[in-house]
Amino acid sequence: MTSKSAPPPLPEPLRVPVTDSHTHLDMQEGTVEEALARAAAVGVTAVVQVGCDIKGSRWAAQTAGEHEAVHAAVALHPNEAPRIVLGDPDGWSRQGERPAGGDGALDDALAEIDELAALPQVRAVGETGLDYFRTGPDGVAAQERSFRAHIEIAKRRGKALVIHDRDAHADVLRVLAEEGAPERTVFHCFSGDAEMARICASAGYYMSFAGNMTFKNAQPLRDALAVAPAELVLVETDAPFLTPAPYRGRPNAPYLIPVTLRAMAAVRGVDEDTLAAAIAANTAEAFGC
Repeated sequence: MTSKSAPPPLPEPLRVPVTDSHTHLDMQEGTVEEALARAAAVGVTAVVQVGCDIKGSRWAAQTAGEHEAVHAAVALHPNEAPRIVLGDPDGWSRQGERPAGGDGALDDALAEIDELAALPQVRAVGETGLDYFRTGPDGVAAQERSFRAHIEIAKRRGKALVIHDRDAHADVLRVLAEEGAPERTVFHCFSGDAEMARICASAGYYMSFAGNMTFKNAQPLRDALAVAPAELVLVETDAPFLTPAPYRGRPNAPYLIPVTLRAMAAVRGVDEDTLAAAIAANTAEAFGC
């Protein structure tokens, strides 16, 4: 019996190379070089490394500066903003226990994200947005203030905006409409249904699908994927999370993109080469890479 901690095997390589539009190499086992080599071996020739806090965003920018196949996105994750403002007495995040810093601490953190966003290897501001799953009502104000600031940074710096939207569809769409979304806006790990996909399509938002679209209970995601315009579809791992079936529960990594992409092609009723070519073009357009 295969151990749940064992990495899945390498899938058959894609014939048309693509980019993993959202991954967290800093949370995965092994070196960056090893991860990139495994990915390249199966036709995943680049990754977008996404920061979730100041430390992770610095790492993303540095790693992208050192590796041609890595592009960076920098931001404070929606759950990070309330921890900065209100404190993190439970030490849930990677920083451990933290006292409340108030709005001033959030302003300082946003200023550093703004500086990182100016770097050429940083192709996006994200992941930012709203998350009502893990953060309670007391943290909503900090999340929304942070989200609005990230939108402004992305527009001013001319970078893509990467959205984290968990249990907050209506408010995410509202804030984007109120602030005016950047020209290139990506809903990472798209979590809406077909109606949400139609709304995003009408606004020109990219929708990036992850391994959870393969899960048995994910029919609404498959319905959304089926109606999303071909020119707005991306693929991602969100590794080490959301490992696609049949490997759910085992470690995820960029080299597993072909598993998700083939499942996506089946849902859309197209061959994998056609979908991969569209995704490659869309990713280049979305991130400028």
